[in-house]
Amino acid sequence: MINIPRLDIPDAKYKWWALGVTIIGGFMSILDTSIVNIALPKMMAVFSVDTTKAEWILTAYMLTMGVLQPITGFLCDTIGTRRIYLLSLAIFTLGSALCGMAWSNNSMIAFRVLQAVGGGVIIPVTMTIVYNSFTLKERNLALGIWGISAMVAPAIGPTLSGYLVEYWDWRLIFTINIPIGIVGYFLAALVLKESDLRQSGKFDYWGLITSAVGLFCLLLALTKGQDEGWTSGYILTLFYLAVANLSLFVVIELSHDNPIVDLSLFKDRNFTLSMLVSFVGTVALYGGIFLMPLFLENLRGYSAMQTGLIMLPSSIAAGITMPLAGRLADRIGAKPLVLLGIIILSVGTLPLMFMDMDTSVTAVQIILVVRGIGMGLFMMPVSVLGMNNVPLSKISRASSVNNVIRQVSGSMGIAVLTTLLQNRLYVNLAYNAEHINIASQASGTIIKYGEQIYVKAGSAAGVAHAKALALVSGIVQQQSYVFAFDDAFYCLVWITFSCLIFAVWLKPVKHDKGGSASHTIME
Repeated sequence: MINIPRLDIPDAKYKWWALGVTIIGGFMSILDTSIVNIALPKMMAVFSVDTTKAEWILTAYMLTMGVLQPITGFLCDTIGTRRIYLLSLAIFTLGSALCGMAWSNNSMIAFRVLQAVGGGVIIPVTMTIVYNSFTLKERNLALGIWGISAMVAPAIGPTLSGYLVEYWDWRLIFTINIPIGIVGYFLAALVLKESDLRQSGKFDYWGLITSAVGLFCLLLALTKGQDEGWTSGYILTLFYLAVANLSLFVVIELSHDNPIVDLSLFKDRNFTLSMLVSFVGTVALYGGIFLMPLFLENLRGYSAMQTGLIMLPSSIAAGITMPLAGRLADRIGAKPLVLLGIIILSVGTLPLMFMDMDTSVTAVQIILVVRGIGMGLFMMPVSVLGMNNVPLSKISRASSVNNVIRQVSGSMGIAVLTTLLQNRLYVNLAYNAEHINIASQASGTIIKYGEQIYVKAGSAAGVAHAKALALVSGIVQQQSYVFAFDDAFYCLVWITFSCLIFAVWLKPVKHDKGGSASHTIME
């Protein structure tokens, strides 16, 4: 790394400078989880590969991020948050530059892995820096501002990618990170202070190996389950390896003197409940982000860029709400906002169950904005509420756990909803085909008028009849898709409401005048 002397920033201003520079890295890392999706067809054409091979460009990034996050807390404690952040940002920027120069699908996958080595570490490190820089009473506001990147980046990704691919060059989705990464690196080097290092005993090699293998197999199974079949030998083997390794990982961590993941954190009720709320809440978040583009693009026919613009107001609403929620949480406590946010998110998800081909874009945007407000109200306050009792010496480990849970829950939510959507499509197709067929009165009417229209357009009688039958078939398929999406959104509503089951048991944390918690986990 380049040795750059720090600026002498007063303590009162340092925390805000630290927050500002770490947002840059966090935004870039999260943005690259969604920006590549739109450019994938273009890469397939350039590299002359099929979908199965090209999908590893996305999968490799996600898997690498998930595998690395558990060890981030250990790295922060032994090397320092400043050094780790600068190193991860440098690796991410280098990986982005190499991705922009990739000459084949295999080289792109390799460079995406390198990019993810940096990107996977950035998020938990930045969260640790924010927690260490702000007092307990200011963390809700700080995390609310920091969390803007987590909400806005996934929505900007498809829009930005669609614009760059359509009007410029697909390689820009990677090379655009280079100047931002360089500026972010130098700003962070000038601003960030190094954290206190902590003496560590024998490194937990077996904990690292079992967690890496377990998370790799779990995330890969969740990603490929729908394509390979959930009952296939390949997926079942992955799940078996995941369960076996993660179970062994728990046993190792409980008996090791210096575990890479401190499972004693879960002794605290608020930490455990907040992780459960975050798990379910992330499923709801990624479920909406996953289902809406499919509905708008595959069913309504909008382009990726148009879809991104439709979804952008909801991310802006969440981005505006987050710092406001943080300030309110610092004043009145986080729990009321967590409960209110979950209720608003659930109520905002309800209308999605009734969307169809006639639902206006304005109505969709209003629904998504309500969801964005609900998400912005509770996502960061619940994390702060769970980590308020964690002593500073364990903050880096706690933030690693937090991000691993979000990574797994996001993948699980997409996997569950993908499977549900596909299964409900088959069920609805069978039902509609049984009730809307050539013998039904409604079909007969459509076929009759369709034949008349096609004959008037110049088609022969036989051709007009075939086109009318195709019209009925298209209507059946379209309506089956609509019902399938409605069923998936129905499931999403119940997933969102289930957050309340855990959230109501969260215990409010009282602060003293100095801004510290009234009780903490034992060191």
